[in-house]
Amino acid sequence: MHMPIFQNSKARDPKRYLWILGLIAPSCAVVPSQLVARTGLPIFWWIGPVFVLVLIPLLDLSVGDDGSNPRDQDYQALSEDRYYRWCTYLFLPLQFTGLFVAGYLWASPELSVADKLGLAVTLGFVSGIGINAAHELGHRAEHLERWLAKIALAQSCYGHFFVEHNHGHHVRVATPEDPASARFGESLWGFLPRSAIGGFLSALALERERLSRKRKRWFSRHNQLLQAWTMSAALWGALIVIFGLEVIPYLILQAMLGAGLLETVNYIEHYGLLRPRRANGKYARCSPRDSWNSDRLVTNLLLFHLQRHSDHHANPGRRYQTLRSSQQAPQLPAGYATMILLAAVPPLWHAVMDHRVLEHYGGDRSLVNTKPEAAHHFPLATLRHALHR
Repeated sequence: MHMPIFQNSKARDPKRYLWILGLIAPSCAVVPSQLVARTGLPIFWWIGPVFVLVLIPLLDLSVGDDGSNPRDQDYQALSEDRYYRWCTYLFLPLQFTGLFVAGYLWASPELSVADKLGLAVTLGFVSGIGINAAHELGHRAEHLERWLAKIALAQSCYGHFFVEHNHGHHVRVATPEDPASARFGESLWGFLPRSAIGGFLSALALERERLSRKRKRWFSRHNQLLQAWTMSAALWGALIVIFGLEVIPYLILQAMLGAGLLETVNYIEHYGLLRPRRANGKYARCSPRDSWNSDRLVTNLLLFHLQRHSDHHANPGRRYQTLRSSQQAPQLPAGYATMILLAAVPPLWHAVMDHRVLEHYGGDRSLVNTKPEAAHHFPLATLRHALHR
């Protein structure tokens, strides 16, 4: 068993200068061409999946748990320290530099189709992790950070996530009504279309309701969905004008992979968990028991504490550097990168996770968010709701 790395530290944040390592992920989009040129090894076009699915799980296993929690007396100072904001701001220029370098290479006749596919897959992983950076920025009240969140989502064309995550997922998390909360017994491959379609339709309904309350028209500059989609159209349009139509298939592939990576993480974060109901029939307030946690140090740094997901849902206003690991939360047996590999193989996932869900609820299946027999009805019901509001 690994001992926590910083268990006895009294520093305000013993990981302070390690957060810059989170920028390694977007750098994966910039460095492949140089690595291939210097080594002659085409495997480096695939550095994204190799980094996330091979190197990170191995580092998580060898380095072990984080073990550090911010002290109460340091919370305010940590929240106001702008160094942590720049660690997320700098993600964006690296992300988009890599995208334009990739556009040039996709249009180049010098690369084989296999090499271009590898680069597109790498960009997809960067795009997916970029959605996580957008997730951190999108929770903030500052106007600049909320706009940066939408910009970060432009590469993946997943701008509706900004609306659905903040106003849908955080309200309905760990309930059957939330498309982004996986049900007990549901496979990743059944979850992905349900969550993607349900989240999109939910975002349409939520934004329509918000604009109606503010007495604003759908086709106006106030529509946050149109803002995000316009950014994607401008970005993709610029890439197509500069580099040509041949980049389109690779842009589509990287966007699909980025969205798929996000939804896979959604699958992991709340699998089988269900908030209890109060006497009045409403769900209880979200608690640390309603999200799966993992405190592996390496993935914590890579994903800006996303693995401390229980504290994030219980206290969504907290910035990533102030999130805490909770002993009340159910614990994943490994970091997110490793769990992604398990989720991709449903029999393996269920063998590892199903008994943990039941143990979390003392074996009482009535307390579990269980897959209904007609799970496919959700998107249709949501579509009817969205169209008739």
